[in-house]
Amino acid sequence: MTSGLRGIQGRLLGAWLVGAAALASPGVAQAAAGPATNDAAMLSLAKASGCLACHAMHHKKVGPAYAAIAARYAGNAKALTILENAILDGHVGTWGVIPMPAYGGSQQILMPDQARQLAQWIMGMRGRA
Repeated sequence: MTSGLRGIQGRLLGAWLVGAAALASPGVAQAAAGPATNDAAMLSLAKASGCLACHAMHHKKVGPAYAAIAARYAGNAKALTILENAILDGHVGTWGVIPMPAYGGSQQILMPDQARQLAQWIMGMRGRA
């Protein structure tokens, strides 16, 4: 009886360790945590990078609302590349005459992977209240 109990305990401990290791993996942890955690992380990155000085989620400030950006580029296969480049290189003309400064290149405020993540997050704003 004792050896059977130890076998069950061993298997349970093993399963627990495998699950804990999987949750410690960044990709799995993010998937398990869901969009709210991703929203919080992206909001934090946008705030720390200075994006929120000019942009808001659902209303225009100096620059367009993220939801308006997502709506404009919905269905555009090049949307992520367009937004990533605008974030990294700066941009003027699409939304008016006030230029958006560059956040990549020599500025090094954001790395390309961070700009891509922000672009994906912004595109996810379409239709969200």
